[in-house]
Amino acid sequence: MFTYIIFEFISALVGGIALVLIIRYLWNRGHIKKIFQQKWIYIPLLLFVLAFFAGLIANRTYAPSFAMPAFMHSHAPGGLPAYIPFGKILDFLRYEHRFEKIADIGADPTEVPTNAQAPDADGIVRISLTAQEVISEIAPGIYFNYWTYNKQVPGPMLRIREGDTVELTLTNDPSSLHNHNIDLHAVTGPGGGAVLTNVAPGETKTFRFKALNPGLYVYHCAMPNVSTHNSHGQYGLILVEPKEGLAPVDKEFYVVQGELYTAGHLGKRGLTVFDSNALLDGNPNYVVFNGRTETTPRMHATVGEKVRIYVGNGGVNLISSFHVIGEIFDTVYPNASINGALEHNTQATAVLPGGASIVEFTLDVPGKYLLVDHALARMNKGAWAVLDVAGPENKDIFSQVETVLQNTTEMKAVHE
Repeated sequence: MFTYIIFEFISALVGGIALVLIIRYLWNRGHIKKIFQQKWIYIPLLLFVLAFFAGLIANRTYAPSFAMPAFMHSHAPGGLPAYIPFGKILDFLRYEHRFEKIADIGADPTEVPTNAQAPDADGIVRISLTAQEVISEIAPGIYFNYWTYNKQVPGPMLRIREGDTVELTLTNDPSSLHNHNIDLHAVTGPGGGAVLTNVAPGETKTFRFKALNPGLYVYHCAMPNVSTHNSHGQYGLILVEPKEGLAPVDKEFYVVQGELYTAGHLGKRGLTVFDSNALLDGNPNYVVFNGRTETTPRMHATVGEKVRIYVGNGGVNLISSFHVIGEIFDTVYPNASINGALEHNTQATAVLPGGASIVEFTLDVPGKYLLVDHALARMNKGAWAVLDVAGPENKDIFSQVETVLQNTTEMKAVHE
């Protein structure tokens, strides 16, 4: 993981030593000494130093939170700002040993709760989540410091029912460097619960809310700087089913698009650090489904099955044009609105940053179906996943047309 950082350090060290040796050699030969014996050289040298420091002052920049409301500035413990590690790489490396290494950060898209979580004996639904900062791979050999709920991206899908009273407990793992909290878009109240769940490392807090509106909603960390926390992977989806429930389907999947802003170019190997300028410019190196680039299909279904996909967008900048190549959505819940107007026979659906959608379709033909953001350049950044469909062919719907080529003699006879 540190191989490429070591190479960068060695190259800088060797280059620095080489420069010192060259300067020393020229000084011993008297070339530099002769130059500095001429008094006029001190005037341009002084001007250069003044210009250098004036340039530093003129180009001074601030943390991404500087333009935000004062109460939304960093509340990180120990003076560590919320934009670690891009502004404090040495601090990050110093604390790196505290972060758990996760073999696979990507949430399993098949892990969808079958039913709404049942309440306890006192009628309250209780949910527990843990915020934890970990290290895992974006792609093979490319590592990133993810900030997570329950050590996965997105966090686990939550499923409750309209009218439920819910107690949500959030714990911040002691290994974390930053405070965290949770804002659930399904919650009615200040900050969606964030103001009641600000937890320092090692701390736990609980709050209670009533699920008033059915729908599929995003949850995310709203600790300043909010965009920094979200673009480290701290988001997920909560489904509030209507009281009568949702119509049954054969398969359900959980897919959330997210953006990762890393220093250096796309594909830079080793441990990559967060790039705040790329965040503010809205230009992520990686746009991924479920936290990382996909290597092997994890979604499987069979011809004849009806599929429902719960789609989210963790943001923080890009609108997703969610599309399944080779399928048409039978039903779309725009912006994941339940009991609102539905769309039918739709090719793609817009999923806004911090928003969601629900799509349903029936599988008629076997094969590998690509889930994409149809802003297709993002496929090159990782915005795709595969739904692998098995079963018998359906040539009435999809088949190859065989072309029979006649030999030259037959073609000539036909022509005559």
